[in-house]
Amino acid sequence: ELCEEPGIGPAKAAEILALGELARRFAATPLAPGTRFTSSRQVFAHFHERLRDRKKEVFLTLLLDSKNRVLREIQVSEGSLNASIVHPREVFQPVIRESAAAVLFVHNHPSGDPEPSREDLELTSRLRDAGALMGVRVLDHIIIGSGRYISLADQGLIG
Repeated sequence: ELCEEPGIGPAKAAEILALGELARRFAATPLAPGTRFTSSRQVFAHFHERLRDRKKEVFLTLLLDSKNRVLREIQVSEGSLNASIVHPREVFQPVIRESAAAVLFVHNHPSGDPEPSREDLELTSRLRDAGALMGVRVLDHIIIGSGRYISLADQGLIG
């Protein structure tokens, strides 16, 4: 597609694509254990570049210690264009194994629109209830779109 632009040949197109890939890699720095997120905006800033252009929904769980520091990031599922199969059993198995005190959920909407679906809201409710039953705090569920995000905690939907 780039080669269709006047003045851009195969070599220049390859340079442009390589530059874009380098920018994505720099923006998507790996999460170091001990990292602490204090706002939904920070979570969005960290994951936006990595998730915004994905063609499938990806659901991540961030396992946190009692001081809300990251222990580990787990990819729970990679679904289809508009859905990701997530079951509390798969979400909480690593949470229990790692003795996490709290969790943050992050997933993307390939459509670019981060507005939560009915399924997103139902899943969040089920995960919150499962966490409460096990004594694990569900701090937030952040949905990432193209340049925007929605935090269900900021919206008062996690409590």
